[in-house]
Amino acid sequence: MKKTTLPEIIVKAGQPFASEYDKILKKIKEFKRIVIFRHIMPDFDALGTQMGLATWLKDNFPDKEIHVVGDNHVVFTPRLFPEMDSLKDEWFNDDFLAIIVDVSNASRVADPRFQKAKCIIKLDHHPDIENFQEIKVVETSFCAASELVVNMLLNFKGKYTLSKEAASYFYIGIVGDSGRFLYSATSAHTFVICEQLLKTGININAIYQKMYVKKIEDLYVTAYILNHFNVSEHGVAYYVLDEKTQKELNITTERGKENVNLFSNIEGIGAWCSITEDPKDQCWRVSIRSKEKPINGVATMFEGGGHAQASGAKLNSLDDLPRFINELDKLFL
Repeated sequence: MKKTTLPEIIVKAGQPFASEYDKILKKIKEFKRIVIFRHIMPDFDALGTQMGLATWLKDNFPDKEIHVVGDNHVVFTPRLFPEMDSLKDEWFNDDFLAIIVDVSNASRVADPRFQKAKCIIKLDHHPDIENFQEIKVVETSFCAASELVVNMLLNFKGKYTLSKEAASYFYIGIVGDSGRFLYSATSAHTFVICEQLLKTGININAIYQKMYVKKIEDLYVTAYILNHFNVSEHGVAYYVLDEKTQKELNITTERGKENVNLFSNIEGIGAWCSITEDPKDQCWRVSIRSKEKPINGVATMFEGGGHAQASGAKLNSLDDLPRFINELDKLFL
């Protein structure tokens, strides 16, 4: 195999974590059984990173038992990603390595059985708010967990292959979490990583078709939102989907935020949100986006967090909505 010289920007991005990369690769080689975990209610990046890493492990370590666990996505599975593995509790009684991607706090890991692992590795690009791992690589400057993991894989010492299938999953993760390269976390490093993924021969047109395909019924959801959105005094746009409306529109709670970026390029709107009732957890799920102002501070005030221009939060009651919008409004005074 011809030795590939990594672009300088990837090498530099990997230097701060050289020691962690060595430890992670050593653990991967040590364990025969590895499970990849990610956060609940997965998005493009959570699933893309999870499946990309699992595929890379299977390609390069065919003698190991590799699994992916967590809740399936109501739309992305099986359109974009295969179904998650179903493992009985007994499986977790023997030694295994847990690799957790795209989640910063233990309570949001989709399968709590990661706690039974002999060793836990965390790979994330969110602010590091909780330590529950033995080894971690956290870099908030990366736009996606997929960007971070690919950077790690390319910096591993040894002859490892990055297959077209693994690259496709990672590309989905990066595109999804960067808002198709629109969010401010997109950097030169993001595009260099994508260059490496494109070199595997992935078909980005086919990927985009699968990621963003819509059904005729979805137009009715968009129409509802365009007829029922609100804009605050200082330019915060938002729409509310209660349980009754979700049933009428034939969508699930997970799909409530799909139209949040309808307001991303509207003059006079600085931040925009979806507020979706979650009857299962008896709360309201909030997805927040902004053009320039950092909104993760407000998200933290409402049991959430995330990135400067893309965050999530939770309202325990719709009575909290005016206070939430008011806090966002303060950013634009």
